[in-house]
Amino acid sequence: MKIAIGNDHAGTEYKKAILNQLESDGHQVKNFGTNSNESVDYPDFIHPVSLSVSNNEADLGIIICGSGNGASMTANKHQNVRSALCWTTEIAVLARQHNNANILSIPARYTSIQQAVAIAKSFLNTGFEGGRHQRRVEKIPCT
Repeated sequence: MKIAIGNDHAGTEYKKAILNQLESDGHQVKNFGTNSNESVDYPDFIHPVSLSVSNNEADLGIIICGSGNGASMTANKHQNVRSALCWTTEIAVLARQHNNANILSIPARYTSIQQAVAIAKSFLNTGFEGGRHQRRVEKIPCT
């Protein structure tokens, strides 16, 4: 699977751990940065991930910032993106099964690195159920 990943300074160590796991699991990963702990503006790294997913260059995306909120809000401005803020594996599974989320937003300040890796794995290993959920997902876009 092709995965796009990006983060701000709060998520650098999380991204490194997730990236290592993804590559170890055989995924192709495009890292949009940052690779530093120096303060940055999260939209600069979230927009490229979102465009990659929106343009079907990546199957799914993972974004990480302090609360996960700013990153998810930024991602959701893009057409065909359904970013879900997830802080447990259960929420990540439901975001995929029921909402067909295609970008996972992780709150670095509210999860451990080990939890974040488990959340990412759950997200990537879960499919969309379709059925009654398809109708609802089709009603999400404004256009």
